[in-house]
Amino acid sequence: MALKNHWEQVYSGTTSSKPGWYTPHLQASLCWVNQLDIPLYAPIIDVGCGISTFSEDLIDAEYRTITVLDISGKALSTVKKRLGRKKSMVTWLEGDITSVELPVHYYELWHDRAVFHFFTEKQQQRQYRKQLFNALRPGGHLILGTFAPEAPPKCSGLPVRRYTVAELEGFLGSEFVLRQHRKQQHVTPGGKGQMYLFCHFQRRE
Repeated sequence: MALKNHWEQVYSGTTSSKPGWYTPHLQASLCWVNQLDIPLYAPIIDVGCGISTFSEDLIDAEYRTITVLDISGKALSTVKKRLGRKKSMVTWLEGDITSVELPVHYYELWHDRAVFHFFTEKQQQRQYRKQLFNALRPGGHLILGTFAPEAPPKCSGLPVRRYTVAELEGFLGSEFVLRQHRKQQHVTPGGKGQMYLFCHFQRRE
């Protein structure tokens, strides 16, 4: 409950341009999604969507089976309001990704920009991994964005776990194959740099 209260407070009264981690369009992720050549009806989940435009960009790209999840109801309300009538094209889940109920082996793509790295405790990480393995279908894709080792040790007032490619490979194990990775410097509205590591993994069939 404390974690939920934290994020509700973060999103209370903010506009889409204010949070330090906000990026209008997640170009790195969108580029990889376009390269995947998955069917437009393939189930996609955006984990920890916040107030990003990722779901809108997916709709504009004609993807039609989109789920967005966030622990903050206020964040989800902001995105719904921005989508207007298009909000009916999205499945909305409010909850903690480590405990929310998800369909088994359903999603073709699991997208997470800057949620996983907030789980600094081993138990949280294990639960996240369990959820991922439960919900992503064999052959499915994982696009994961975390703070890189060069990034700050905190984000939004909370400690984060910074990762290398090798550490993420070790976390996922042999069931996932690394397809590509890149680092990207994000500049906050306040002018501070945050180095992100983006990895695209594919689950073995």
